[in-house]
Amino acid sequence: MSLIRYLTKIHFADGIVDHAVTAEVDALGARRPLIITENAALNSGLLDRIRAALPPRAESFAFDQTPQAPTIAAAMAAARIYRESDCDCIIGLGNGSALDLAKAVGIAVSHKGSLTGYAADEGGIARISDILPPLIAIPTTAGTGSEAGHSAHLMLRNGRRIGLLSPFLVPRVAICDPTLTLAQPADATARTGMDALTHCIETYVSTAYNPPADGIALEGLKRAAANIERAVGDGRNLDARREMMAASINGALALQKGLGAVHAASHALGGINRCRLSHGMLNAVLLPHILEFNAPAVAGRYGALKQAMGLKPRADLPAAIAELTQRIGLAARLRDMGVDKRTIAAAAPLAEKDHTNGTNPRRARADDYRTIMCAAF
Repeated sequence: MSLIRYLTKIHFADGIVDHAVTAEVDALGARRPLIITENAALNSGLLDRIRAALPPRAESFAFDQTPQAPTIAAAMAAARIYRESDCDCIIGLGNGSALDLAKAVGIAVSHKGSLTGYAADEGGIARISDILPPLIAIPTTAGTGSEAGHSAHLMLRNGRRIGLLSPFLVPRVAICDPTLTLAQPADATARTGMDALTHCIETYVSTAYNPPADGIALEGLKRAAANIERAVGDGRNLDARREMMAASINGALALQKGLGAVHAASHALGGINRCRLSHGMLNAVLLPHILEFNAPAVAGRYGALKQAMGLKPRADLPAAIAELTQRIGLAARLRDMGVDKRTIAAAAPLAEKDHTNGTNPRRARADDYRTIMCAAF
């Protein structure tokens, strides 16, 4: 059976996408879906495939100009298509940016005012109501977890990244078909895979009390650690692809518990550089240093993390993750990604203000982030 229910409805099986699209759009009674996607899905013919799978009476519309990092301008452009075409549901198709943009469009077409007013650090969580149009999420990468997560991120013109956060942003349905990730190149597989692995680690050590999420995070970490090198080394290995998509889902489901300093620093650095930096690669570089910083507060939980990763009890967890990052071909230092000291100085106070900093197990201030980023430099 391909159906999973935990926070949302998830179809998970090889080759399930066509059947699930037909069934779920029909179940919603939707007749005018807006499909929000990006170039890779468009160029591969996947957009046409999804359109062909829609129920016979459905007429679809598309926004296929998702930026590398979703922006308010893109959200408003897609929202205009939604309103002018009298759409009745949204299908997010593609990478994490496309799925995040789809969530932002849902807010834009159902809520009043600027999207910036719904940012988590502006008190926007309470302003998002359960009036969003139904969203079906179809990921083509395994890592961001946006298909089952309760957040989305947008880039402002000034480079600031804002987080939209609400239980109502969890997609109504996620359709996870591992075969859709087979075309992902090795570098993208590595970056998104480390994003999934980081989600599992950060949620497990976050301050919130959520035992079910802890178990889900550890299981996701076990799958990611055992399969990320296989997926990067042989992209056609469907077993490895399936396990990485499962790890991504686990990380997304555990996100209800909150993230931490890795994502706070990653969001800040990515914003300063106007999305030229890979979020997954930033996570991979920063994670060992954040684990060292957090050790005084939660080192007692590192034993379970090491066990899930197949490491010996006395293994150096930060060193093991740094070695894994290098084995899959990702940058080892921030400077290798083009980050300079001025960027670090500008990003440190932004990281302290990021909403994910609130659930980091050790209080991190701007000076702490500056020290951590310099160590990773």
